[in-house]
Amino acid sequence: MHKTQRDVHLVPEAGRTQKDPKKAAMSGWIGGALEYYDFALYSLAATLIFPATFFPSENPTVGIIASLATYAVGYVSRPIGAIVLGAYGDRHGRKHVLVFAMLLMGFATFAVGLLPTYAQVGILAPALLVLLRLIQGFAVAGELGGASAMIVEHAPDAKRGFFASFSLQGTQVGSILATAVLLPLAAILPKDQFAAWGWRIPFLLSALVILAGYIIRRRVQEPPAYLANAETGNAKRRFPLIDILRTRPWALVLCVIMTFTNVIGMATLIFGVSYATQKGYGIGFSASDFLWVTLVANIAAVMTIPVFGALSDRIGRRSLMVVGGIGGGVLSAGYLWAIDQRSLVLVFVCVVIVQGIFFQMWNATFATFFQEQFPMRMRVTGFAVSQNVGLMLASFFPSIFTAVAPPGSANVPVVIGLTTLGICLVAALATLLSPGTKGKSLEELES
Repeated sequence: MHKTQRDVHLVPEAGRTQKDPKKAAMSGWIGGALEYYDFALYSLAATLIFPATFFPSENPTVGIIASLATYAVGYVSRPIGAIVLGAYGDRHGRKHVLVFAMLLMGFATFAVGLLPTYAQVGILAPALLVLLRLIQGFAVAGELGGASAMIVEHAPDAKRGFFASFSLQGTQVGSILATAVLLPLAAILPKDQFAAWGWRIPFLLSALVILAGYIIRRRVQEPPAYLANAETGNAKRRFPLIDILRTRPWALVLCVIMTFTNVIGMATLIFGVSYATQKGYGIGFSASDFLWVTLVANIAAVMTIPVFGALSDRIGRRSLMVVGGIGGGVLSAGYLWAIDQRSLVLVFVCVVIVQGIFFQMWNATFATFFQEQFPMRMRVTGFAVSQNVGLMLASFFPSIFTAVAPPGSANVPVVIGLTTLGICLVAALATLLSPGTKGKSLEELES
């Protein structure tokens, strides 16, 4: 059986000899939507549900920090998943790693829905939650790297940014689906019933992800250029991470730092939700209110991502990433100020501007830009390791925000806003130090 699989990797099959960017983009879109449905569910639950369910404490700050820390734990395992799954994708094909990542993510998320609470089994409950979060992080590390590599390698050079942006759009759709399932449950069910069992329903629906993911990902076509590269043996020449550390270490470091731009989302849709809804801060918004805020932010992102992806093909990716990162950093303070003013209308306006426009200038573009920094033989690993190491570090920002501006603090929007802006400026500098890719073919970028 091993021999048969190897033959599949090395011999081009009928129907795999032509580029098919539309099919590759659609596969990336659907896969991203399904996988990030799972990941987004946990992100929302970590701020809205898990503090009381798995981390009860008389001190509200402790419960919030503990719950947000388990959100961060999922990012700790992502670098490991990036190394393992990235190597598998570079050495054995993009298709196989995407199937495996989808199945593993679906299993872990389904299992979260079956967990006992702290009141039922004590410390075992948060321990099991952390374990499943580690599995989630390992699985998701291979998703975007494999999907965007496949799309970039299928796409024509002049439209790489446009086609690759659809995998990012899919991740936003997944977040919308997660919010759309939680929203009516939080609004309709009494608070005690939602806390007791209602929140479990979206996690149990991940059983559908297991089936749908297997069917979809089994039909993904390998890029012709990858198959040709595999035939020569280049894809298996050496372990990809070692290859990167020997030949592209600076590119890896810069991509890790650029990933810190995700602090915008951490400040707004993670810490911001906690700031608005947790009793300790005294703002008074409901969980339902901020499920709507998150939903609107993701709907705006779905509309703007392809636009910025296409624009990056015309004007270059670095300018969009710099403007989007700095603009989002500056306006994060305004978003938190809107929460402080207790104006839901103003919050909606600010979240559309910060998350739907400025952050998406960066988000729609970075996947293509990162892929362009690494040659084919190490492309999935280079993207996955840099993105996931960066996200692992960035994931602790919400807990740090809560520690430096705990409930009862003054000037929370200013403190968190300035911190966010400072991090975004460092990420923008890393972008400017990276080589531009505008107008270059993948073959030119191989050297």
